Parts: sequence; structure tokens; C-alpha cells
Amino acid sequence: MFVEVAYNLCVSASEALHIGEFSRRVGVSSELLRAWERRYGLLSPIRSRGGFRLYTSEDAERVARMLRGMERGLSAAQAASAALQQPEFAPRPLQQLQARLLEAIGTYDEPGVHAVLDEALAAFGLPTVLQGLIFPALTEIGQRWERDELQISQEHFASNLIRARLLALARLWGRGAGPLALLACAPGEHHDISLLGFGLLLRSHGWRIVFLGADTPLQTLDQASRATEPDLVVIASFDAARLQTQEAQLRELAARLPLALSGPGASEELAHRLQVRHLAGDPLQAVQAVIGAATRPPAGD
Repeated sequence: MFVEVAYNLCVSASEALHIGEFSRRVGVSSELLRAWERRYGLLSPIRSRGGFRLYTSEDAERVARMLRGMERGLSAAQAASAALQQPEFAPRPLQQLQARLLEAIGTYDEPGVHAVLDEALAAFGLPTVLQGLIFPALTEIGQRWERDELQISQEHFASNLIRARLLALARLWGRGAGPLALLACAPGEHHDISLLGFGLLLRSHGWRIVFLGADTPLQTLDQASRATEPDLVVIASFDAARLQTQEAQLRELAARLPLALSGPGASEELAHRLQVRHLAGDPLQAVQAVIGAATRPPAGD
């Protein structure tokens, strides 16, 4: 990995390097290093007798920590802030972070929610945070609401904050040269956080993502697919009726698209009738099924 290269080529304690050599050692361009120094105070170069700026092993370690943070889903500013803190700390268990997250949601504490997510992403990375913190927390929020232990306003507060955070992490996820997935919720389906998480996890395996989001008319999906020619089209729903009422149109799409159905509203029976893939289970299991199928050799090989 790029980050590991940067970490392993850290400057030795006895060295202090000019920007060009330092840039080569840590694997980051001189222009970007200067921008990080100017915007975030990430680097603290010393001066040579001739007045030249020289960079040390401490600078290299901060660069490596910043790169690791960005790979785990933090923004540049968040990764820089984390890199400037003490590098070694024992991360809190995910269960403890979930308790703090739910407490912040219960008190409408937006900075508190983001602080928990920042800490979790820096410590564990995006796939683990999605699977071990965000999705379990959303499930718990739904269950508490059903038990009248949580107000609908708190559920909306949590969903909107988490959805916005995931969308921020999805920036430029259509860039690259990998296979393309077109993701949409069925008409009338407004719950798209799980589909967002699925897209982010799929992106971590090199896929490009076009995300149409909640309540997508199938005609809109058809138009987008003709323009993008995706390798996979996923339609998600929590309510089986939203898919069943669209069965005729789904069959038309399935005749020309690599279509898959996902979410609690998608059944193996409906997928079989339409002769499309059924991505069962949670988003991580769905991604594993997609990746497994992509790497499986053709029959007869």
C-alpha cells in the first residue's frame, strides 16, 4: 500500500533532508507537502546554516499518520489533526464508541457525533466502522424508536448526520478505471444509508460508483444505465412491495442489464423469477458476494 511505503521510508533520526529528497522518501509531492504545512501546520522543518528548510524523521512520521488517516476515510483536515496528536493511543472498543455515539444522538450533540466518528475512523478504518459501529448503531436506533425509547426527531437527526458523513466520504468515488456499479433505491424507497455503505465498501475494492440514491424511478435508472454502461446495477429496498409492484419493469431491465436486488425487501424468490442476482445479507456480505463473483473463474476453466 502507498501509506505503508511512506511509513517504511521514514527519515532516520540523524538525517534532515531538503524538500525534494524528503518528498521522494515519503512518497508525497513537494507541492502537496507545502500545502499541508501551510494549511494544517503538519510539518515543522528546521533551518540549515544557509537558511534552507530541512525535514526530519518527526515530519515523516506525521506525514505517514496523515496518509493512514486519509486511507481510513478522514478528510485532509481531520487526518492532519489526528496526525498532529500523540501517535500512539489505545483505541476505545467499538462497543464503547457506540454507546458514546448513541448518547450524542440522544442529546442532539452534532459535534459529539462527529467526534466519535472521527475517533473510530482514525482507529479502525472505514470498513470496520461501517460494519462494527454505524450499521449496529442505526439498527439500535430503529429498535429504540419502535420501543418508544427514542423520538422520531432523534432518529432523523442521526440518519441525516450519518448520511451526510458517508456522502462526504463518497467524494470522487466514480473516479478510476475499475468496474462500474450503478446503485439506486427502488421507487418509493427512502432509506439509502445501507446502499451508501455498500457503495463505499465496494469502492474500497477498486470499483467505481454512480449513486442515484433514494426513490429512483426505473425510467431514470434505465437512462443512467444507457449513458454509463455499468458492470453491475443494484436496486435496493427495505419493503418487498416496492419491488413486487415494479416486477414487469424490472424484468425489462433485467433483459439487458447485469441487475441485482438487495436489501430486506429483496427475496430470493423474486430474484429467481426475474433471473437476476440476489445480494442477501448485510452490505459487507453483499460486497463479498460481488467480489467473489468477479474473481471466480468462468465455468469450465
